[in-house]
Amino acid sequence: MSIHTENELTELNHLQQQLMLAVEDDARRVEILATLLGEAACYRLAIYQIPADFVLSVVIPVYNEVKSLPQVIAAVRRCGFQCEIILVDDGSTDGTRDLLDGMRGEPDLKIIFHEKNQGKGGALSTGFRLATGDAVIIQDADLEYTPNDYRALLQPIICEGVDAVYGSRFITGQRNVPRLRHYIANKIVTMWSNLFTNLLLTDMETCYKVFRREVIQEIAPTLREKRFGVEPEITAKLARRKGLRIREVPIRYFPRSYEEGKKIGWRDGIRALWCAIRY
Repeated sequence: MSIHTENELTELNHLQQQLMLAVEDDARRVEILATLLGEAACYRLAIYQIPADFVLSVVIPVYNEVKSLPQVIAAVRRCGFQCEIILVDDGSTDGTRDLLDGMRGEPDLKIIFHEKNQGKGGALSTGFRLATGDAVIIQDADLEYTPNDYRALLQPIICEGVDAVYGSRFITGQRNVPRLRHYIANKIVTMWSNLFTNLLLTDMETCYKVFRREVIQEIAPTLREKRFGVEPEITAKLARRKGLRIREVPIRYFPRSYEEGKKIGWRDGIRALWCAIRY
């Protein structure tokens, strides 16, 4: 049995209080971790203080996702940021509309119904215009992307004043192994887009794109693509803005099959090639 001196007990009690504070207070948690790990390690681990008044707008285009949508909303709510969650139902027919209708009145949700399906581009355009947060992120309504990556995605915007961040499934870091045909198609579309934008992205088609709100709301009224062509269209219009700073960070990806509800197809890939030229 160990015996502690009065000073040691005081120090242990102080440490316990610090740990309790670390759980409840973001700034104190960051301070303690910075002391223990060092600033360089904290930067690599995306440990930083979130401004108290920072609000993240999460735009979720929804089409027939009644099974996964409750889990996605719950995951966003656990992300560690103050969020306004903008759900744009794009003419769902599987019970998603009834699910969302039952969520009306929840204070962190903005729910919009498109009477006719307008595609992902149409849903995003609606959501972007309604955003009021400091930054805006795109979140698919399935479970392929995890909101646990939000902190890393937002670090360049909050800490360095970057204008837009792309989450890449193909740069340094652990990743789930994608299907070869999907990987090749993505690489072809990304390289083709890079030729016309003069950017050097590794994953132009990623869902996880984050923007300062002013940036995306200037672009939103000009968006014309209704389906997945909105990805190269947004990228092209960002690339034309002089002085705009874009960053890529690694993200995790959990691909689902077409049987599980994946919607993008080969025709969307062909359209993306055309959109890279058009915009």
